[in-house]
Amino acid sequence: MRLTFLMTSLKKPKMSEISPKALIYPNVTLGEDVVVEEFSIIGLPFKGMKNIQTFIGSGSIIRAGTYIYAGNKIGKNFQTGNKANIRELNLIGDDVSIGTLSVIEHHINIGNNVRIHSQVFVPEYSTLENECWIGPNVVLTNARYPKNASVKDELKGPLIGNNAKVGANTTILPGVKIGKNSLIGAGCVVTKNVDPDTIVVGNPAKALRQIDYK
Repeated sequence: MRLTFLMTSLKKPKMSEISPKALIYPNVTLGEDVVVEEFSIIGLPFKGMKNIQTFIGSGSIIRAGTYIYAGNKIGKNFQTGNKANIRELNLIGDDVSIGTLSVIEHHINIGNNVRIHSQVFVPEYSTLENECWIGPNVVLTNARYPKNASVKDELKGPLIGNNAKVGANTTILPGVKIGKNSLIGAGCVVTKNVDPDTIVVGNPAKALRQIDYK
């Protein structure tokens, strides 16, 4: 009787819900209780690479029309809006949200609890640390001299520090570091590094004041 009680009290793992209109490539591993909506594609192969593993953690929701390329390692409770595009070989933490029509290029590190709103562009070799918040229509850049013959060897995306907030319609130039807890006002063009705990506004962005935590 004791054995029967233990067996019946155990929780059964939840099954993932995959739309019959979604396409899941081989070498994709999904955690428990993952939802993949119609017309999404996961594990898309990319040029020069074969049999690259793709992982998406438990409790994730991949909304309709999202494309996720091969080689991504994504944590639990991940969510996308409709038609998000996530290129290959990214490392994405837990509890990350990527909004509708946002584009995440390749070789990007995204920490835990990061919120990326709709129509955001994040270029390759960018880093978004834990808890940062990226408003809608934000554009990060990584090519200082786009037509230079060596441009592909010199790409360097921005670093968005822990708990930094980037307001809507902001543009951040290549290699710029946004300090932890900082606040970037809407519509800024950020050309230089931003110190931690600082509010910046304008074009080009300039420090307004330090954040008062009292």
